[in-house]
Amino acid sequence: MPGSDNLSQSEIDQLFSSLSSTLEESEPDKNYIPAFLENLEEEKKGYKLYNFRRPDKFSKDHLKVLQDIHKEFSRQQSLLLSAYLRLGIDVEVVSVDQLTYEEFTRSLPNPVTVCVLELNPLPGQIVMIISHEVTFCIVDRMLGGPGVGEPKPRELTDIEEALIKRVFEKIAKTLEKAWKNIFPVRSEVIGIDNNAILPQFASPGEITALITLEIQIAEKQSGLLSLCFPYPVLENVLEQLSTQQMFRSRGILSSPEDKKSILNKLGSSNVNINVTLGKTRITVEDFLDLKVGDVLRLDNQVTEDLVISVNGKPKFLGRPGTRKNKLAVTITDTINSLENLK
Repeated sequence: MPGSDNLSQSEIDQLFSSLSSTLEESEPDKNYIPAFLENLEEEKKGYKLYNFRRPDKFSKDHLKVLQDIHKEFSRQQSLLLSAYLRLGIDVEVVSVDQLTYEEFTRSLPNPVTVCVLELNPLPGQIVMIISHEVTFCIVDRMLGGPGVGEPKPRELTDIEEALIKRVFEKIAKTLEKAWKNIFPVRSEVIGIDNNAILPQFASPGEITALITLEIQIAEKQSGLLSLCFPYPVLENVLEQLSTQQMFRSRGILSSPEDKKSILNKLGSSNVNINVTLGKTRITVEDFLDLKVGDVLRLDNQVTEDLVISVNGKPKFLGRPGTRKNKLAVTITDTINSLENLK
């Protein structure tokens, strides 16, 4: 209708189509980066972002050296605990991190066994923490048990606390030996507690180095051991925590005293010795018909030596006999390879 302000349907459709095409043409590119942002990124090159709320005070080199030190600590601790408890114990370093003291305390389960140590002449104190699974396995073994932990977490009794303190003192001596080639220290156990609420010997925002180790006990029980080093404790020895210093220390040969100490620790360990009289093969029918008085003919000749195995591995050859009214075996040779068995 001429002179009317109303639009027809075709005019409305035309208007919408032109509007949509205009929007598509003007849609911004998602990958587009403004020029001022590109210049800003270029200006940032060569600079490192710094988080003032959680600064990194330990470099990657520092953490690498701490990991190497405590790998040696884990090996010595495996020998120590295996000989002391007479159980197969394996200790490995799981991680080395830096975090604030507040983050460390919040991450702890409850209960745990807490040991506060001093490493003189380093200033301040460090914390050693063992999970309750490992603690009660050690206590059970020291009290004559098989080394099985408590199913439910509980606090230590006074007697159990005195026993575990002796273990912490031995572990602390092992820590001394691990640090010996980097910076000689003297360890001292300040106190034992079984509460995850740690004393505030560091401010909540203080950066700490946390070394976490896993302890496997007789392949049945496992738990964690953690060492927390506040930054002020290591601040004066950061120059020694370098890869070059670590390589120099590795070039130092073990002293006779170190070798003697390791042999003394291994000397009290028990080993199983078995003597194999011989072997043979029979059918299932013969096996079912076996009765008292039957004789089995073995493959070995009467003149052949018997195989003597140590912890399941053939090590010696020997001849059977008696000594003081008991069966005995005389070692005649050593087995250096499987060829000796043929």
